[in-house]
Amino acid sequence: MTNDPTWRMPEVPAFSLTSPDFAEGERLPDWARSGIAGAGGDDRSPALEWSGAPEGTQSYVVTMYDPDAPTGSGWWHWTVYNLPASTTSLAANAGDPEAGLLPEGAVTVANELRLERFLGAAPPSGHGEHRYVFAVSALDVPSIEAPEGATPALVGFILRDHIIGRALLTGIQSTD
Repeated sequence: MTNDPTWRMPEVPAFSLTSPDFAEGERLPDWARSGIAGAGGDDRSPALEWSGAPEGTQSYVVTMYDPDAPTGSGWWHWTVYNLPASTTSLAANAGDPEAGLLPEGAVTVANELRLERFLGAAPPSGHGEHRYVFAVSALDVPSIEAPEGATPALVGFILRDHIIGRALLTGIQSTD
């Protein structure tokens, strides 16, 4: 059985999510691997572009999740919420807070290593191919409230009541 990261999420209309840095089901760039976690990369988030969000979209949440991590709960690499509805793309390296590439008001949640930034792909040695699922969730509210120290899973729970559309893009990485 393949772990589907959206199987318990509300069914909503899909819209388009692409990247000039990789195609659906293709290998992520090596610079999108994690240097912080020792996987030989630069922890740079790829550029993302989306279109066709449902009418009524007032904000977005962007995440990157590895459903194949050997944890029983997957691995959250990146979560950003309160992206304004006017946002239709994020530049490469927007996940680095020092780069200053996120729109004003966007909030980055700590990843599994408790760092408020993009953490690149880092599949364990000998574990084969991992999927890295980028999701852009369109919400029917201009912002959501999450408590200080919220986890990506809590943000996912909060957005359930407001999601009106979802776009997915999956990249692959492995150590084999």
